[in-house]
Amino acid sequence: MNAERELQFYRLYERLASLTQAINQEPDIPKIEAILSEIAELFRLSKGVTHFYKNPGEEQMGKGEVLCSYDNGREGKPVHTVRFVTRLMSITTMTVYMTDDVEPLSDEEMRRVDLSMRTILAFISRNRLQTIAEELAFFDDMGFRNMRSFFRYLMWKNCPGDFNGKIAINYNLRHFALVNEEHGRAAGDMALRSHYKHIENIIGKTGMVARLGGDAFVCICNQTDLPEILEYLNDAIVLADPNGLTVRLSCCAGVFQIPDGYRVSNPNDIMGKIMHAYQIAKIGIQGNIVFYSDMLLTDKERSKRILKMFPEALQSGEFHVFYQPKVNTETNEICGAEALCRWFHDGKIIPPMDFIPVLEETSEICKLDFHMLDQVCTHIRKWLDEGKRAVRVSVNLSRRHMTNPTLVETIIAIIDKHNVPHEYIEIELTETTTDVEFKDLKCVVKALQEQHICTSVDDFGMGYSSLNLIRVVPWDVLKVDRIFLPVDGESGDSTRSVMFKHVIAMAKEIGLECIVEGVETQAQLRMLRSIGCELAQGYLFDKPLPLEDFEKRLDMVRYTLTD
Repeated sequence: MNAERELQFYRLYERLASLTQAINQEPDIPKIEAILSEIAELFRLSKGVTHFYKNPGEEQMGKGEVLCSYDNGREGKPVHTVRFVTRLMSITTMTVYMTDDVEPLSDEEMRRVDLSMRTILAFISRNRLQTIAEELAFFDDMGFRNMRSFFRYLMWKNCPGDFNGKIAINYNLRHFALVNEEHGRAAGDMALRSHYKHIENIIGKTGMVARLGGDAFVCICNQTDLPEILEYLNDAIVLADPNGLTVRLSCCAGVFQIPDGYRVSNPNDIMGKIMHAYQIAKIGIQGNIVFYSDMLLTDKERSKRILKMFPEALQSGEFHVFYQPKVNTETNEICGAEALCRWFHDGKIIPPMDFIPVLEETSEICKLDFHMLDQVCTHIRKWLDEGKRAVRVSVNLSRRHMTNPTLVETIIAIIDKHNVPHEYIEIELTETTTDVEFKDLKCVVKALQEQHICTSVDDFGMGYSSLNLIRVVPWDVLKVDRIFLPVDGESGDSTRSVMFKHVIAMAKEIGLECIVEGVETQAQLRMLRSIGCELAQGYLFDKPLPLEDFEKRLDMVRYTLTD
């Protein structure tokens, strides 16, 4: 290869590398294709064909995506193939062809062609995986938008006026199981799609509809579309079979008329309202469709009662720490715990869902969090002083703390007051919902790590910014939400199974300690072992335990499980 042609190649390759390695911008595909054509002509290639497979099974069945990188229209024979396999087991291959009437590639030219092919394969693989991640994250296995897609929509449209004239609805198809029983699963699936598509067509591009799971859905629509939607939800005849079979469907629905100027500070603001209204509709006392405003006064009174009780309850020690063990999946050894709050009032326990959301609406939740941390440090100090075994304990902090400029100092002061070594404390923080909170969160995590205090991101996968959150914030631990954990008997090719394996593989590859919550069966434990997830938490081992019972578990060291 003479010097002029080699210089020409490196000029082309430099441009190719620059375009394919750009991370924070959309790739310029026409420019990339033009450069590939020039490189192919430089090396006398007649064609280049790329295949992308999501997994080895697709490759074996030949069901991958086919891309033609270059074709000058002349038939040729394959002269070189490159196969690229990611850690997540997606596969990309590329084959180049030459005709018999051109000079074969020299060894030096083959190295240049191979370099170009590998560069393109890495680019294609990365971009296709981003598309797959989008599909897995925001669509379910039937192709419906899911809750994360709904939350993302809420957070994207978050400027004053974006929700003017909008309605939020949570609805559930009534007695839908009977459709599956009477007509079969295929008919049930088609009826679901028909119902979903009709709602989607009514809403158009002015809103969106998503499936929460099963026959439960949420949507955002214009007020002007509400009468037609409610009429359809009350009684609809939908197609359930290509041959014309129809079924009649009705719904229970919770409706929230979004006030003008409304801004979403937390996606659960809207979800909580429409789900609460839906629960009342499901009971049926006020009809199948209930507007959130019908219950607003009741909710306010309940919140006032909780907030009035809280200061005295905190002062009198009504809030207790319960510990749920974290277990090494290989040894069944207890290697940590999560501290969970339980409120005992007048001899009865108040469920966390009855008071945590109320306290989170004010700064009172911060007082409870610091109280929990103080109690945990008291217990750890006691274990250490008594020569007992101590483990790292994770303590949850509300998003409300992100407005506290002295948060880290306060955390350290509480820990040091009890003379507890910092490595025994883990701070769990949930996903943030605004850019300001995101920056504050990053600063808090870094400051805690400088003090050798472990940090973890709680409920990973529930928020709209999950991937970006672990890309930017230097966490120690990734706590995978139970929604990702496959259930017994679930296919290894199901959406949830694929997502779960990919999340664990990703966490391990970027150096995060990974724990899965909600582990309830031996089959799930075996699956965690098979994919190398070393930490688990769930009812298979223990429910949250009061202090005395947890101390007994620590003395036990490890669990003895039998199939």
